[in-house]
Amino acid sequence: MKLIGLFSAISLVVAMSACGGATKPSVAAAKAPANVSTQSLSKDSAQVIAASGLTAVELTRAMGTGWNLGNSLDAIGGETAWGNPRVTQQLINSVKAAGFNTIRIPVAWSQFSDANNFVIKAAWISRVEEVVNYALNADMYVVLNMHWDGGWMQPTYAKQAYVNKRLNIMWAQIATHFQHYDERLLLAGTNEIMVEGDYGTPTAEYVAVQNSFNQTFVDTVRATGGKNLNRYLVVQGFNTNIGHTLSFAKIPADKVNNKLMMEVHYYDPYNFTLNAKSNITQWGKNAADASKVEAWANEDFVDAQFQKMKTHFVDKGVGVILGEFGVMARTNIPDNENYRVNWNQYISKSARAHQMVPIYWDNGAKGNGTMAVFDRNTGNQIYPDIIKALTSAQ
Repeated sequence: MKLIGLFSAISLVVAMSACGGATKPSVAAAKAPANVSTQSLSKDSAQVIAASGLTAVELTRAMGTGWNLGNSLDAIGGETAWGNPRVTQQLINSVKAAGFNTIRIPVAWSQFSDANNFVIKAAWISRVEEVVNYALNADMYVVLNMHWDGGWMQPTYAKQAYVNKRLNIMWAQIATHFQHYDERLLLAGTNEIMVEGDYGTPTAEYVAVQNSFNQTFVDTVRATGGKNLNRYLVVQGFNTNIGHTLSFAKIPADKVNNKLMMEVHYYDPYNFTLNAKSNITQWGKNAADASKVEAWANEDFVDAQFQKMKTHFVDKGVGVILGEFGVMARTNIPDNENYRVNWNQYISKSARAHQMVPIYWDNGAKGNGTMAVFDRNTGNQIYPDIIKALTSAQ
């Protein structure tokens, strides 16, 4: 999710868009690598590929329900810049104990890289690795991505060559650093790619360029070798919008079979989930006041959208990640919390029923207009009813 972190830092949450036993690699991001060749894999790829386990679709069944470590490693300005404390093993253990089996770790890499050559500072990639290890120590799956990162991934012809070069250089460093980690670590190339401020139907230009970003990511990671030759990789549809993804997403060519996943997000209806100024405060068939409910995006709509994702991707061997979803707290509306619980439960259960991995968006902030379900300082549950609603879908 873009923007939500910045706004939470000033106690506002408004969004319009709507991760035991790893082997620590010895490679650190210390100098600029040469651009990785994306034309072929090394000769030892057959051995690595032969050791593969589940298909991407089979893996999604094992990943269960997930939770986002939002507004921490993706915070522009540093891990604590948007009001959250440093991430601890205690927090991640609490998330696992609550019933979540997957953690998505959004990361902004550019804030700790050289603006001229895009070399990521060793201290930052080591900190990201430390947090990844917290999750692996808790025996969770990890989805590690390159998040908004300042918005430099603009899908226009004018920016295409620049962005693809930068993606190649940066992902070569990240993937090399994690190349010996096991299959519980998934890499995800981008987040909510769109032309800033344009939420309409993408043009042919935007779609073609965004699809090229996905291909660059896959080619770059595969070319780094090690266990990346066969790692599960996550690409995204345009702005992670389900409709745009169904209409325009192109599955990247890959050197291995059945290891790719498509990511979308879900925040419908916006007036209920993210618009703090809206009077739409109820949701679903059990709503008590028709004037407080949207006429669309009800239970049937959810099921229909997720069924389309299953038919279009899952049934064709592409795993699906519902990388973000959630409803902000409306503590000033007495009966809103019941509907918030119902919405989260329905989204999570429908996603699992359609063989998708639902990963709840938690921004760490507490209070009205926020989405945290865990206290980032203690790991305690803030909204146990929502947590139970999310995890009961597994």
